[in-house]
Amino acid sequence: MRKQRRADELAAEGMTGEQIAAELGVSAATMYNWRRQFGGMDIDAAKELEELRGQNARLKRLLADAELEKDALREIAKDAPIDVKLAVPGFGSRRAGLGTLHVRGIA
Repeated sequence: MRKQRRADELAAEGMTGEQIAAELGVSAATMYNWRRQFGGMDIDAAKELEELRGQNARLKRLLADAELEKDALREIAKDAPIDVKLAVPGFGSRRAGLGTLHVRGIA
């Protein structure tokens, strides 16, 4: 952020992009990328944008991990010998709403 601020100051003094890049010790391509990403933003907005991008990346990683875990659990459940099925007992039964447990293929 400091280099970006300094780049703005040097640009206001009338230096060219190549001169600014040389002064800051970065490439002209880096200067171009900064302008493309943060052009027209003040420093606070640029910091907030970077923070939000970091949070977004973290949330995407968490979601991907959760989806992988769900897929793994589905694969395990597919081969499990226990089925849990909800059965609605007869009308008026004292056990209304309770499920039944069926065990398949256990010798």
